[in-house]
Amino acid sequence: MAETRSHEVELVGHSVEYDLRRSADATKPRIDVDIHGVTVVIPDATDVDPEEVLQENAVWVVEKKAKYDTYREEIPERSYEEGAMFPYLGDEREVVVERRSSSVVSENALRLARHHVEETSVKRALETLYRRKARETFEERAEHFAEQIGVTHEQIEVRNQRTKWGSCSTTGTLGLNWRLMMAPPEIVDYIVIHELAHLREPNHTDAFWSLVGEHDPDYEAHARWLEENSTQLVFSDDDL
Repeated sequence: MAETRSHEVELVGHSVEYDLRRSADATKPRIDVDIHGVTVVIPDATDVDPEEVLQENAVWVVEKKAKYDTYREEIPERSYEEGAMFPYLGDEREVVVERRSSSVVSENALRLARHHVEETSVKRALETLYRRKARETFEERAEHFAEQIGVTHEQIEVRNQRTKWGSCSTTGTLGLNWRLMMAPPEIVDYIVIHELAHLREPNHTDAFWSLVGEHDPDYEAHARWLEENSTQLVFSDDDL
């Protein structure tokens, strides 16, 4: 179980809040900076000073945090009611509540089962639909690309990660964020390829990126899209 704790550090004249997380899956220290803030991830059972890691990358951290602080202003205001618009695989779809046995995604709508909405809420029914479609999509795309890359993954976990789009454990479990279902299909594929590639190349070496590039030649553009548009994948205030 990863443990997260909040701290504060002075970096090149800026006071920066950061979360410290210890992880059994991490193989070396890393810094994650996104719209949620700054997180230092330290492998379990290692004696690493997170502030030293931050100081060594101080300019990069401050600049990237400033960029994401600007992105935060672009977070859409969501309305959880019938007629609201939500992105699904890159296209805006209208929320429709109707009598049906289960919620489905149609060409232009997210059709929620009225009984589910009445038992919970539009917000909960929407999230449930996204999660179900995420599992279907992730499993299909992972099977497709695993065969191409020549790897075997153990299982897929649809996760509610706050700061990560995907992960790959040393045992071969892929963890993928259900909010990716709001992104275009090529972004989903990029993350799936990225995580599967870790089964052959655990670290972000030149060999790793070369492998990713074989199966997603536009991976740099896709990574840039995710960085610049991650605010559009915020589902609710709970994500922040």
